[in-house]
Amino acid sequence: MTGAKPTSRSPWLWIPTVYFAEGMPNALVATVSVLLYSDLGVSNAATAFVTSVLYLPWVLKPLWSPAVDILKTRRQWIWATQLFLGVMLAGTAAMIPSPHFVQWTIVFFGLLAFSSATHDIAADGFYILATSEHQQSFFIGWRSIFFNAGKIAAQGGLVFVVGKLAKQTGNPALAWSSVFVIGAVIFFGLGAYHRFILPRPVVDQPKEIPATENFFDEFLITFAAFFRKQKIVLPLVFILLYRFGEAQLLKIVPLFLHAPTADGGLGLSLGKISGVYGTTGAIAFMCGALLGGSIVARHGLKFWLWPMLLAIHLPDAVFIWLAYAQPGNLSVIGAGVAVEQFGYGFGFTALLLYMIYIARGEHATAHYAICTGFMALGLMLPGMWSGQLQQLLGYPHFFIWVILATIPSFIVAARIPLDAEFGKRDGKSV
Repeated sequence: MTGAKPTSRSPWLWIPTVYFAEGMPNALVATVSVLLYSDLGVSNAATAFVTSVLYLPWVLKPLWSPAVDILKTRRQWIWATQLFLGVMLAGTAAMIPSPHFVQWTIVFFGLLAFSSATHDIAADGFYILATSEHQQSFFIGWRSIFFNAGKIAAQGGLVFVVGKLAKQTGNPALAWSSVFVIGAVIFFGLGAYHRFILPRPVVDQPKEIPATENFFDEFLITFAAFFRKQKIVLPLVFILLYRFGEAQLLKIVPLFLHAPTADGGLGLSLGKISGVYGTTGAIAFMCGALLGGSIVARHGLKFWLWPMLLAIHLPDAVFIWLAYAQPGNLSVIGAGVAVEQFGYGFGFTALLLYMIYIARGEHATAHYAICTGFMALGLMLPGMWSGQLQQLLGYPHFFIWVILATIPSFIVAARIPLDAEFGKRDGKSV
């Protein structure tokens, strides 16, 4: 037990900033690092592989998620990991201008990913503990919006600044280093803010371990309890395959937008990519996520599962047309990206809520982390081979393959267990 007096605060005071803090480092590792390495001369195959491997901490976070349940409160984990993220961003900034920047930035990106994954465990667990079931459904769309606001800040705002600074200084490495310093300052501020503003729900306490047990016994009990859940295999397969096509698309789209037209890409500058993909695309994602969260709160997840599944997959076909047509009009490209990202945001809501559905009950923090670990594995493995596959097939045929890769998720979705009442509005105020 902690000595602090329990408090409650409106979710609007902390959900926006906590999920902004969850989204920004995720985008820095998953997307901005792709542009960083591409801009500094690393090949597509190596870039896709390395940046996918950097997702490993999100895959493995279930292995240490019980520690977040057992040691300290989720509240303490949130602000402490945010401060550590600031330190890692500062370290990345220092290493970018170095002669062996690839090796050193991989180290700092890895530590950044580990800290971010730990922050995610605490933040998602805190979300479950500090909100009601209806609030969870209501805020799931807003949660995605603020998560994507963090992504916009990273892949839109910071990448835009890189483009401007690179033009002014003629030194891309210095420009990239400067924006990571900005990122470090942001996270030092977020850590300080959440140290004081986060509520202290009564249920947010370290799990008490009986004298007859020890930390590792409790760790194993918590972990094993997840795999004893009824019919758990199909839900895990569903989580793994839900974004099988999208996982490959995510790594290649920034490279496709940046690649010269002679190489099959669209030849956009970093500044234009920050607008088209980092900002317009992310805003479209947010709109889709907000719509998804609001309608699930009215009718429940089961009612909307198939429309959301179609929405996340079918718009991927936009990139087949973009690859064949190679339009030079930025508005046309932006519209295509917006359609795909809107569908992604709308459909992704279903996966987030289904993981909450699986994690309910005792050990919710750790069990949700296990779900997100499987989700990350479903993102990492396809991403690892996507760069090499794209170089083998070329952009047009690669995007056709992405559409075919969505088929397994439809097959599994037809068989997963899901309570028809889950996520419906219960009449309580938010």
